[in-house]
Amino acid sequence: MSAELLERARAGDRAAFAALVDPHRGELQAHCYRMLGSVQDAEDAVQETLLSAWLGLAGFEGRSSVRTWLYRVATNRCLNLVRAATRRPVAATPLPMTAPEPSRHGEVFWLQPYPDVLLDQLGDELPGPEAQYESREAISLAFVTALQTLAPKPRAVLLLRDVLGYPAAEAADLLGITEDAVNSALRRARAALDAARTAGGATDAAPPPAPGSPQERELTERFVAAFTELDIDAIVDMMSEDSWLKMPPLPFEYHGPEAARRFLTAVHAHRTGIDAMVPVRANEQPAWGMYVSDPTSEVLRLTGLVVLGLAGDRICEITRFEAAVGAHFGLPRTLPR
Repeated sequence: MSAELLERARAGDRAAFAALVDPHRGELQAHCYRMLGSVQDAEDAVQETLLSAWLGLAGFEGRSSVRTWLYRVATNRCLNLVRAATRRPVAATPLPMTAPEPSRHGEVFWLQPYPDVLLDQLGDELPGPEAQYESREAISLAFVTALQTLAPKPRAVLLLRDVLGYPAAEAADLLGITEDAVNSALRRARAALDAARTAGGATDAAPPPAPGSPQERELTERFVAAFTELDIDAIVDMMSEDSWLKMPPLPFEYHGPEAARRFLTAVHAHRTGIDAMVPVRANEQPAWGMYVSDPTSEVLRLTGLVVLGLAGDRICEITRFEAAVGAHFGLPRTLPR
């Protein structure tokens, strides 16, 4: 940390403040996303964190790094947001038919995908030596979904300890609680997270192929062909026995290939073909913006975003999101035919 930058920032120099905090903005947003499960809410939390840091700069005594201080402010801001239940309303486009009975009703209706381009903005700081998760696993949709099922304080403790790798004493200082309370919350969080991930089929699956690898390209090209051609048999044949089909903010979730087949068959009679699938990446997973022909104009219209979870040479999760998330990925609302 530059003492000169800090003194200039305390004197009201906004450029100096930006130089202090901007290197940490990307990782703060990823942290807030893990806490909140929503890109929009994470963006708001980061903005409020930086405003709070600017206003409270005079109280920063320099006993920790600027990075750790910002994590303290951001984590507590996220905890306040979760406790206050001040999430923005989430609207869902109703299904065009009566859905088959789902395997379960999902509870994380606010979940949004996280653009990989934002992960490119992460700083150079590496997780501490006590981190338990690799960065790719800790941003996956399955992991973030499971996090949302934890109580707020254990969720924060697990992220600080097992994802960021802060020692127990430092995590306790960040949260303003005792080290014993941190250790107790971490035990509860690990047990609850393991249970949630097991229920979601995320623990025993084979690892995904490397991003951009021939194995990933072969599987995703087959999926795109089947999806655009409405080939239900081909889609189902690619799914693992423990796969899930989800569509937040709608709560319906379907477990296993046959449940997915029932849903896709019901949708088939009411669905027009997908005319274009524009590739993006979300949560370090392959994803596409889906476009269909607009019957009233000469354009293709964005109807949603689909994200694949891969396990070995199989699809373990298909998650379809509303078209509104496309803006975070730079996907235009319309394309020329």
